[in-house]
Amino acid sequence: MLSTIGIPGLLLLLLLALLLFGPSKLPQLGRAVGTTLHEFRSSARQLTEEEDEKQEAERTRQEL
Repeated sequence: MLSTIGIPGLLLLLLLALLLFGPSKLPQLGRAVGTTLHEFRSSARQLTEEEDEKQEAERTRQEL
């Protein structure tokens, strides 16, 4: 996804964010986005692991 934006696009997004939120809010915004992304990845990983465990239990049950 980010490979299609390119460096000029990222600079434009950064400039736009700086204009919209101001320099004092950018660190808070970055932390909030980082925390949200971390929680999302953690939840997605947990759901994937649970699904894998269910499939493994089903395979074991079918073998018996």
